[in-house]
Order: sequence, then C-alpha cells, then structure tokens
Amino acid sequence: MTSLQLHTQAGCGLAIGRYPRFRYDARGGSGRATCTPVDDRLEIVFDPAGLSIPPLNWRTTQVLGLPLPPGLQIAIEPLTLAGQLVPASGAVTLRFEARFHCSWAGLYRPPPLLVTTDLSTGLVAGQRHHAEGSPLDARGQGCLVGVARVPPSGDPWLDGFLGLPDDALAVLRCGFDGLKG
Repeated sequence: MTSLQLHTQAGCGLAIGRYPRFRYDARGGSGRATCTPVDDRLEIVFDPAGLSIPPLNWRTTQVLGLPLPPGLQIAIEPLTLAGQLVPASGAVTLRFEARFHCSWAGLYRPPPLLVTTDLSTGLVAGQRHHAEGSPLDARGQGCLVGVARVPPSGDPWLDGFLGLPDDALAVLRCGFDGLKG
C-alpha cells in the first residue's frame, strides 16, 4: 500500500442551475490518499477528516468577473472521496460526496446542500451542464470534472433561489504527488 497527496489549484470552476459558471481559486486544498494496486490501476481512498478544500468567498470566487459579495461564504465539508487512478493513461474517477454549508454574514445559515458526483478526467454530462476533464500528465497534473443532481435543502428561500433540484458542475484542477512515472 502506498499513498498519494492531492493538491487543488487555481483555475477551477463551479456552476449550479441556471447561473453562470463561477471561477474558483482552490489553491491550498489538499488531502492524502491510501493507494492499493489492483491490476493496472490504483484504488485510492482519502480520509475525509484530512481533506481540506478552500471555501468559496470573495477572496476565492468570482462570477461574471466580480467577486462574491463580502459576507457570503460556502464551506465544503467532504464526506467521501474515493475511486481509481490508471497510472498508464492518467485516467481518474473519484466518487465525491460533500455537504456545502452556505452562510451570509453569519446571520443566515440554511441546511447544507448535499452534493454527490463522480469526478472524472473524462467527459461528463447532466441535464444542464457538461464538461470534459483532462488526464493526469507526466507531472501528475490534470483536471477532474463532475455533474451532480443537487436535491432541495429544505430551506424554501435557498431552494427557490437556486431552483433546486437542478444540476451542478464542478471543475477541479489538481495535482497528485507520489505517482511513479
């Protein structure tokens, strides 16, 4: 058994429902995975408690070229990140499940949004969004994409504002350290 270190990078993106894609600078996120070789691939499992994903806020996120309003923050609580990596091709598929905790100036805190998707270096498509990732290169750098169907949170205002249920898109530029090339 070996381990890999994941590092998130700038140039990421998120979109939900009918809203335009957010530009998201995820630099500083990281996590360590344990890897088990199985035939030509590595089965990889991250400990959710050790995963760090920067929040979406005015420092990290822009929509239509403008930062998110000060006071608005979306914290990401990872629950699951596990899947497989094929070192020969750089193909990666990871099951990602997380709670997205929205807050506005600490005054408004609706229930979290539960997001479950398969992040992939391949092509993904939902009812509203689609994207194509890129396999890991010789340096372990690539782009994972995923489309999730986001269920209602139970908060009438948030669900109406976002039009839930609806699709969400994630674009994650990242690097994996510890791959032997």
